Amino acid sequence: MANKLWEKNVEVNAEIDRFTVGRDRELDLCLAKYDVMGSMAHITMLESIGLLSKDELSLLLKELRNIYDVAQKGDFVIEDDVEDVHSQVELMLTRKLGDIGKKIHSGRSRNDQVLVDLKLFTRDRLMQIVDKVMTLFNALQRQSEKCKDVLMPGYTHLQVAMPSSFGLWFGAYAESLVDDMLFLKAAYKMANRNPLGSAAGYGSSFPLDRAMTTRLLGFASMNYNVVYCQMGRGKTERNVCGALAGVAGTLAKMAFDACMFNSQNFAFVKLPAECTTGSSIMPHKKNPDVFEVMRAKCNKLQGLPSQILLIMNNLPSGYFRDLQVIKELFVPAFDELEDCLDMATYIIERIEVNRQILDDPRYDAMFSVEEVNRRVLEGVPFRDSYKQVGLEIEAGSFVPNKNIHHTHEGSIGNLCNKEVADLMTKLYDEFGFSDTKKAEADLLNVK
Repeated sequence: MANKLWEKNVEVNAEIDRFTVGRDRELDLCLAKYDVMGSMAHITMLESIGLLSKDELSLLLKELRNIYDVAQKGDFVIEDDVEDVHSQVELMLTRKLGDIGKKIHSGRSRNDQVLVDLKLFTRDRLMQIVDKVMTLFNALQRQSEKCKDVLMPGYTHLQVAMPSSFGLWFGAYAESLVDDMLFLKAAYKMANRNPLGSAAGYGSSFPLDRAMTTRLLGFASMNYNVVYCQMGRGKTERNVCGALAGVAGTLAKMAFDACMFNSQNFAFVKLPAECTTGSSIMPHKKNPDVFEVMRAKCNKLQGLPSQILLIMNNLPSGYFRDLQVIKELFVPAFDELEDCLDMATYIIERIEVNRQILDDPRYDAMFSVEEVNRRVLEGVPFRDSYKQVGLEIEAGSFVPNKNIHHTHEGSIGNLCNKEVADLMTKLYDEFGFSDTKKAEADLLNVK
């Protein structure tokens, strides 16, 4: 019996089959448990509209839960002559339950199956990304508070500029993650809409209850227009990757700083010894390879929205096989970003800062603006004060006053870490993960 759901009397050329399937079977393993969840919701709905009996539904749900457990353990396999995850799940049901297994596809197409699989996969992986972003955010905030009184040079044009602090440096990356979280929330809201029931993109003559599957799968709403359900494929992945790219951009910039600050010419920070690598020829080397690899991976992630755009760009409405290739870019992106977030958190929690940076006279000039402002407060016009201090620096007679006092919001003396934390907590709460998790748990435990 053919293991392609669409195959009839003509067998497809083996090389054509290899080319068109590509990495789909491999990547579909990541979607297996989500495909099962979609099927559980779909057949529950089919029973409610009379296309399955209660006994048939009970048998199917029991077996689908077994398949879900196999997928959850990582033991799900797509057999060599089976085209995709949808075909494998249906084949397993048919082997176990006979003709009953063949009934689950009523009112569905593989088009809306893959759509709902990807939405469920994306939603779940975004939850994990968000939690890891929160973990890194909290680590950065803790370091910001711990090091808030440790001064360091701030730079513009890579020139020593004005006083900064490690409290500001760590805190800046924490707040950057708050803005990144805004885009993650938008991505999650887009992923949390139900396309199931759109079939091949034009709906079905069966009286499908799409509100029911939306509720069973814990989606916030459905994608209503069945044509738009299909048009949303690629668009969702591009926008989600845009959100991932935002986090990656923050990590890449932080990685650059860490590599630079760790170098001997700066010596602002010391990375944990177990996180550095050596040289095969230079015995003194302690290389920041983790941050270098992180920077490269994150820069690659920032290119994903453009790659996806180029695949889907100028496609008309309706389904096209081009969209399959997007999975090769999209599915692995979550693991890669999670890995970078884990590495960043591990090192940030253990990084050591140099508390004696300002003992080096090369950084004296960073206090020039402080001196200009001090003289202004004593009544000297700003332009005159600026010139006086500049001439002293050129003559080598400038003596910095390193006691600084900044009080305004967000400055060295008033980091506003609590306010930033409040913003992040509010954003996190707006995702509404608990509702989704409860719906999924109810679906999987249904008797």
